[in-house]
Amino acid sequence: MHLDLLFVHAYLITMQGEGVGFIEDGAVGILANKIICVGRTEDILKEYEADRCIDASGKVVMPGLIDAHIHTGDCLIRGVSQDINNWMQHGIWPYSNVLRKDTDAVLKGSMLNILEGIKAGTTTFCDFDSPMTEIIQNHVKIGSRVKAAEMINDMPKVNKSKVGELYPLDEEEGKKKLQRNIDLIEKWHGKENGRITCMFGPQGADMCTKEHLLEIKSLAEKYDTSIHMHVAQGDREINQMVQRYGKRTIPFLDEIGYLNDRLIAVHLTEATEEETEYLASKGAGMVLCSGSIGIIDGIVPPAAAFLRKSNRLALGTDQAPGNNCNNMFNEMKFTAILNKCKAKDPSVFPAWKVLRMATIEAARTIRLDHEIGSLEEGKKADLIMIDMSKPNLSPVILKPIRNIIPNLVYSAKGNEVEMVVIDGKIIMENYHVNTVDEKKVVSEAQEAAERIAEKAKDLFRGMENTPLMQMMHRGEL
Repeated sequence: MHLDLLFVHAYLITMQGEGVGFIEDGAVGILANKIICVGRTEDILKEYEADRCIDASGKVVMPGLIDAHIHTGDCLIRGVSQDINNWMQHGIWPYSNVLRKDTDAVLKGSMLNILEGIKAGTTTFCDFDSPMTEIIQNHVKIGSRVKAAEMINDMPKVNKSKVGELYPLDEEEGKKKLQRNIDLIEKWHGKENGRITCMFGPQGADMCTKEHLLEIKSLAEKYDTSIHMHVAQGDREINQMVQRYGKRTIPFLDEIGYLNDRLIAVHLTEATEEETEYLASKGAGMVLCSGSIGIIDGIVPPAAAFLRKSNRLALGTDQAPGNNCNNMFNEMKFTAILNKCKAKDPSVFPAWKVLRMATIEAARTIRLDHEIGSLEEGKKADLIMIDMSKPNLSPVILKPIRNIIPNLVYSAKGNEVEMVVIDGKIIMENYHVNTVDEKKVVSEAQEAAERIAEKAKDLFRGMENTPLMQMMHRGEL
């Protein structure tokens, strides 16, 4: 049989079965956008030939990584709110208020963020942002796979509430955002050969009215899609929920019928272990953003409790201003180390398990495991090739113990990814993305960021209580 693309002699990580599905001298063949064959090189070469055969000797070929929660539109304000409490109120809001009025800047930052992710091996993005009907065109252009949601909230255009105050909700603003999410689904769901799929995205239970949340639930059932939502994402949210409804987030969501397999619950920062186990037992998925929550809140979310009831646990990078980088290798390492420290047990969250959270178990969490997450015949051809001869990944040891998986999780930085294939197309080769002009993407984002920072200057200076200004005066920033 004749193929379009065939990788041979690879260290093949298929993610089939319960582990990592390692084949020492493996091959994978692609025709159009599908994986046609996976197996030992010797066996595959007996039956298949290809227009292009790539010798992957000394390299890992594995499924592309899945970033199950990212706000690509926030990229331009990377690093503007670090090392403080009340990260959102005391740091982000002045920049965010300006950024969200400049769609061109949002789009320039989004493209930079997607480029960053692809170059570090991410092939699928659960992009949760606004205006998504425009942001999604970046994914179309660069060639990434995306499961997208418009961020829906009932927050007023400018939120001046102080820490601890019950912030106002504007239902008319919420209706406009919900309509944008509906438009997104009706225009883009299933497009680009199925590379684009969509879902609903209420920002959080504290940021939408109960009536609005119920309407979103009904629409998700109508369109048969997921609900991607921040859940118990900080003491700020819990405080708002108790003030408004007299209940914590997860009991409230249970009361209104949200806890089922449609829900992709992001963060669970302030969820108790009991609440987390209950959510998992109801079939909902969880996205763990270890780097972001570690930096913003200094908290390790209760992922271990979730895993006691369910494997629908994925990893996400969240956003550049909270995590600083959108790199799934960084996320895997953070997740493993922080949870080992929390448990005071080096055996928990082993490398092979964390790698599954960025591939096949992530695919299950976002309900795309029938298409992506593992290298299997009939699945979409999303894969990456990693050069194991880089100094930080060398040496490769295969016997008596393999060191490949631990080194990918604990040593890789992402810049070892040499090739990226998405939907059967080579998007990056020889470390260079060939669908966009990389230098132009970076320079346009820089220009837009400078414009946003200049406009945010007065708003930021008006925040007398922000510790960031004090840090500036002390020369710490």
